[in-house]
Amino acid sequence: MVRSRSRLLRVAGLALVAVGLAVGLGVGAVWTNAFGAGDRFENLVARVEVFLDPPPDRPTLPTVSVTPRPSATASPSPTAPGSDGPDTSGPPPTPEATPAPTPARVPVDVDLLSAPEVFFATQADSEWCAPAGVQMTLATHGLADTSAAFQTELAGRIREWEALDDSRNGGWGPAAMALALEAYGAPGYHIHAYETRDEALRGAAVAIQSTGAPVVLLTWRGAHTWVMTGFRADADPAVFPDAVISGTYILDPWYPRVSSIWGPSDPPGTFQDRAEMERNFLPWRRPEGRYPDRDGKFIIVVPTIALSR
Repeated sequence: MVRSRSRLLRVAGLALVAVGLAVGLGVGAVWTNAFGAGDRFENLVARVEVFLDPPPDRPTLPTVSVTPRPSATASPSPTAPGSDGPDTSGPPPTPEATPAPTPARVPVDVDLLSAPEVFFATQADSEWCAPAGVQMTLATHGLADTSAAFQTELAGRIREWEALDDSRNGGWGPAAMALALEAYGAPGYHIHAYETRDEALRGAAVAIQSTGAPVVLLTWRGAHTWVMTGFRADADPAVFPDAVISGTYILDPWYPRVSSIWGPSDPPGTFQDRAEMERNFLPWRRPEGRYPDRDGKFIIVVPTIALSR
């Protein structure tokens, strides 16, 4: 998520508080995260930020908890009372039509972009991963360019979409992203929450197949934005609910930067294998407060309307 930094009162207050906290906790301990001091510092600053300049408390898009699709199972034949065999006492059953054969379970490799670098936009500011992610998503819809000027325009409109329930420290949350996409001509993006990573990736994969549009992943426990444009799986996830997603094709707006926590970012269109997804795509947990519909879940922003080019 990203916060607007145009609010003078909050910036001035945070500067004073940060100095006091750094002295109290020990500057060295904060910067090295010794004994978790850096994490505590981030949590305290986030809470002070909310106190100084709370985001507007207004309705926004809901987060929808998604349950996995059940696997298809054969229905057992009815049994006669007091018998272990099939019930043959009544009239013979009406013959049913022969079901269509199930498609073969074969690996699939899907990517919406043949030239991902064309749609890539690095975040112009260290906190602008969300506007950069929205910008790249709009670019795949043919609704935006990848210039820094457009990203600056988009970031400057956050006050139109931010809400307390979406981002407790203000700025960009997944609902603001979906609202921004709609404002620029890409409606129908919804926020989905899943109990497991596998379920979230399957849901994202099915959405990509059904709409031809990319999915936004909330990575780094909800602190960062990735745009997912494709995937590999051991079977078609639209047909097989137990298909295993082995990795994803990603546009990471942090590129070409290096994170002190998450390491170097990857070029646009890099295939992130299962190990990288397990390292980066983690359950939502934010320091600024509780999100009952998101905490501990895997959050994605999915298209529900087919992309028209």
